[in-house]
Amino acid sequence: QVQLVESGGGLVQAGGSLRLSCTASGRTFSSYTMGWFRQAPGKEREFVAALSRSFGTTRYADSVKGRFTISRDIAKNTGYLQMDSLKPEDTAIYYCAAKTSLSTTPGDYPYWGQGTQVTVSS
Repeated sequence: QVQLVESGGGLVQAGGSLRLSCTASGRTFSSYTMGWFRQAPGKEREFVAALSRSFGTTRYADSVKGRFTISRDIAKNTGYLQMDSLKPEDTAIYYCAAKTSLSTTPGDYPYWGQGTQVTVSS
């Protein structure tokens, strides 16, 4: 069992940066794969990035490769999503999630945070 809380969302202009945080409690985050997903109004929740629980294996959606970076600080039990060169199409609610193996499918993740809004103005 793990509880997740996202923070760091906000309003930023196109080309700017934000760093989202995901703080875990209830069980050490190092025991889980961490995923980031996003959902815009009227659209399905989509995969953004994932980090395996061992050896730092990562996966990124094609739309964010080269702009977003997923990381984790095991000592702080916190995950991060660094978002650079933001575009208006990145506007969405961003969710962190956890599971016991690497996946890019939202339905595979049993543990979810409440989400944090990211809005990119043009």
